[in-house]
Amino acid sequence: MGYSKDQLLARLKELQIEFSQYEHPVVLTVEAQAKYVGNLGGALSKNLFLKDKKHRYYVVSALADTKVDLKVLSQRLGLGKGGLRMAPEEALGEILQVPLGCVTPFAVVNESARHVSLLLDQGFKNQECCFFHPLANDMSISLNAHGLDKILKSIGRNPSYIDLEANPPVGKDQPPDLAAYVPSDSPVLPDLPEKAPSSQDSTGDSVGAATKTAAFTAKAVKPSGNAKNVKEKSADSARPSIPAADAGKFVEELLDRASALLLSEISEDSIKQHGGQLGAEVANNVKKYLREDLKNLATIFKNTAYTEGFYAGTRCQPKRL
Repeated sequence: MGYSKDQLLARLKELQIEFSQYEHPVVLTVEAQAKYVGNLGGALSKNLFLKDKKHRYYVVSALADTKVDLKVLSQRLGLGKGGLRMAPEEALGEILQVPLGCVTPFAVVNESARHVSLLLDQGFKNQECCFFHPLANDMSISLNAHGLDKILKSIGRNPSYIDLEANPPVGKDQPPDLAAYVPSDSPVLPDLPEKAPSSQDSTGDSVGAATKTAAFTAKAVKPSGNAKNVKEKSADSARPSIPAADAGKFVEELLDRASALLLSEISEDSIKQHGGQLGAEVANNVKKYLREDLKNLATIFKNTAYTEGFYAGTRCQPKRL
């Protein structure tokens, strides 16, 4: 088990680090967080959990209005233009041990994240205080760069602040300026399964994988004597898309698919065959055929929400007092 929110707050107090805490509803984006703490005088942050082709991991934490170009950052690390991508969702729990929407510099306090490289925006140093989630996105805490440094140093981390908007030339006589931040002691890890990976454009804006799938609208199927063919057709159909993590459309997709499969199970043959047990039989079949579909839909929705959080961060410029 990794650090909990309460354990992290207790650790900050133990180290006598000054901070303020603000409870609020669960938020998945910087924009949503700004509604609750954006007018309190601190700077908001956006955070990315990335991996390279050799399965080394990075947390990039930047001010909400800092423009992060992942292609440029990848070159500066010596990984080539396409060397960085979003880490799979499974790595959040496996390595950082935090849920979606909770990636912050604090996520490296866990032992499982000891090989994760942490890159901090040098802009944090110019802020009176900055807001971060304390391993849970139902609270934000504000502290200054000195306080952040103190907790990182307490776990053996030497804070690394860099200019994330810089674009220095990289070539034969100009080596990558951030190559030292590539984890050199990181073990080679196998790829974690990626059910619904996300992609990013050259500006670092995240684009949910769900928006790249073919649009699909499930239609109710009229009762038929050949329910088997309907089920096979349903299993082979394209996966539905969930634009921009829209919860309403997500629910409608689930209801449409469940309705279609339910209707396909009710036929004259099935009524004769199962009689009074038809209800239980239909319920079992619906669970059987929808289980994987619903799991995939839920994964797409979560990944979309995660990547949309960073996308919103690149657009959000909260008001300052």
